[in-house]
Amino acid sequence: MTPEPRTAGEPPDASARRTLPRLLARNARDHPRLPALSWQPPEGDGNGDWTTLTWAEIHEHTERLAAGYAGLGVGRGDHVLMMMANRPEHWLSDLALVRLGAVPVSVYGTAAPEQITHIARNCRARVAVVEGVDQAQLWEPLLTDADTPLERLVLAEPGTEGGHVPYAALLREPAAERFAEELDAARPEDPLTVVYTSGTTGEPKGVVLTHRQVLANALALDAVVELPPHVEHICYLPFAHIAERMLGIYLPCHRASHVYLCADPAAVGTVVRKVRPAQFFGVPRIWEKLCAAVRAVLSLMPAEQREVIDAASAVAREHVGYRERGESPPAELEERYARAREEVLLPLLAAGGLDRVTWAASASAPMPVDVVHFWAGFGVVIMDAWGLTETTGVATTNSPRTGFRIGSVGRPVESVEVRLAADGEIEVRGESVFSGYLRPDGSVRSALDADGWLATGDIGRTDDDGYLWLTDRKKEMIITSTGKNVSPALVENALKEHPLIGQALVHGDRRSYLVALLVLDAEAAPAWAAAHGVEADGTVAGLVAHPAVRAEVDRAVAAANSRLSRTEQVKRYELLAGEWGPATGELTPSLKMRRRVIRDKYAEALAGLYGD
Repeated sequence: MTPEPRTAGEPPDASARRTLPRLLARNARDHPRLPALSWQPPEGDGNGDWTTLTWAEIHEHTERLAAGYAGLGVGRGDHVLMMMANRPEHWLSDLALVRLGAVPVSVYGTAAPEQITHIARNCRARVAVVEGVDQAQLWEPLLTDADTPLERLVLAEPGTEGGHVPYAALLREPAAERFAEELDAARPEDPLTVVYTSGTTGEPKGVVLTHRQVLANALALDAVVELPPHVEHICYLPFAHIAERMLGIYLPCHRASHVYLCADPAAVGTVVRKVRPAQFFGVPRIWEKLCAAVRAVLSLMPAEQREVIDAASAVAREHVGYRERGESPPAELEERYARAREEVLLPLLAAGGLDRVTWAASASAPMPVDVVHFWAGFGVVIMDAWGLTETTGVATTNSPRTGFRIGSVGRPVESVEVRLAADGEIEVRGESVFSGYLRPDGSVRSALDADGWLATGDIGRTDDDGYLWLTDRKKEMIITSTGKNVSPALVENALKEHPLIGQALVHGDRRSYLVALLVLDAEAAPAWAAAHGVEADGTVAGLVAHPAVRAEVDRAVAAANSRLSRTEQVKRYELLAGEWGPATGELTPSLKMRRRVIRDKYAEALAGLYGD
């Protein structure tokens, strides 16, 4: 069970007065020796030595760090920008600034210079904390920009300061009486952070979130998620994303749990194998890539071994089916599932470090149903959730405790209400819905209507049991030349059900039919080629041109089309070799597609599919 958030001796309404500094003080008092934060040196690969701080040490360390920031002139209500990987300087600075009454603001490491400039001007920060020389070069022009109030850079990596403030110099003993009065004086209605949207359709907007909103969401999540006390969390997504802010900072403070920092997302698999976490969160692209990797391994196994695994997976899916319907599996099925799990499934999951997972989750974009069914075959039910930065993360979720429907994004958590507008747009209101967007003058522009409802821009439907099913983003819906509405995500997920297709973008707004850009999966394609005796030049690009691969992709597109309406069917496609990612601009740092960027980058190819 997740630990009861209310400490013994607190009045029943104490949660309404909670702030992050009060949680830190509680953890240091009630759980002083419990591990709070672990990390490796920057070159760590997940297998080496880890440094760990307890909750008592976190409390002492962040007080000294807060004194250092106060010495730089940072005070109550000031915004401080941070551009670092998931390293201790980022996590500890975040909490130290909050204890000081300041407002930490994380910036994506992949942010373009114009985005950095926009954010710096919007939040009017005078101090920015960056990782090293590479990041400092992006920020230094702002120090002399008349329209930007930035005055100082703090550099985390030792030996790279170059005239800027070294992070190590911030750790000092607090002395001033005024500092002691200001420390931990945050109120529930004070801003806790500003999270900038990732800018898939325009300039990032600063979402202001208060202590009360964040902790209301934490309490609501605890009501539907059942976890061991002080559960471990592997922190690998950017802190600039609301999911990792909640999972990697705020929920661990709320639950007094243990955070493992993973500075390089590419090493997350190694860290998972070491930690063997009870919970694991991944955006859909992460689960897709894990699925592709496992499928590639399975495809190379002898037929007899695959048959054993397939039989065990069928038992697991049958077991999950009963749970999904809210029914108790028959005793005979329980026995078969226990045997299949112990003898076949757990050893396979243990190889990837997922054998202890009791809560697997995803959010950020619609999850391909075939990926969910694949993991259900291992007894791992991915609890899909939905929410926005503006809803402090999760607004609806599936839950092993209160029920789930595979393919849906669950039911509303206690801190929000959900309704559908006449056109199907999802609207929300409640305790964990944001205050508004930050203006450059420090004021907050509300995006709520007169009754407190937020129009989310997402389209969905609810079923008779109250589960929410996403259709697509309102702005991303394709309207064909015949006036038909098409959800691109629905078509793209159908196309990606074949393991050869790793990524897909469907195009066709104001056109008479749909076309697609398909990206060959870099992990699954070589395994498929080896299993089918296909020889190429050893590269994914070579496989793209191979007739057998093209024929199989033709069959995959035809299979997807057979499950889609005529309007939704893809008539022509282009097969690509290069995977889309944040570094090349096609994905946001949270691995969501930047459709406009992809359409612009492949404009000639898309036009060619229409014969233009």
